[in-house]
Amino acid sequence: MRGFDFSPLYRSTVGFDQLQSLLDSVTQETAPTYPPYNIERTSENDYRITLAVAGFAQDDLNIEVKQNVLTISGKRAENEETTYLHRGIAGRSFERRFQLADHVEVSGAHLENGLLHVDLVRRVPEALKPRRIEISAPPAPPASGQRALEGALATAAD
Repeated sequence: MRGFDFSPLYRSTVGFDQLQSLLDSVTQETAPTYPPYNIERTSENDYRITLAVAGFAQDDLNIEVKQNVLTISGKRAENEETTYLHRGIAGRSFERRFQLADHVEVSGAHLENGLLHVDLVRRVPEALKPRRIEISAPPAPPASGQRALEGALATAAD
């Protein structure tokens, strides 16, 4: 059972279905805990997700992005001939999903020392970036107005 009731939000909003399902998925108590992972910010627009995938080879892992959802899955082929006296290293299949914000793309992935690193970058299109608007000087008054002003200045100086 989740700790928050979002039903008032559902009644008064239209078109926020993705946000509502994201809130629901975040508040679920049965979130998977395997494999462990880190999410880090490496610079202003760059991120990295690191998953501990000890025992998985590169061919055992699959990374897919579809509709702003990054899915990382792993499935190892089990060796039927091996008999374990103790098995403490988890090698079970897994699937992790990460909701990506708009304009966040996967820029690459690599497997190193049992850690899968997935690099992400936020690329905001130029049309959506804030831009500075220069303030220009007011236009000059009409020529007839300048003559009257000059005449008034000339009589005041006399």
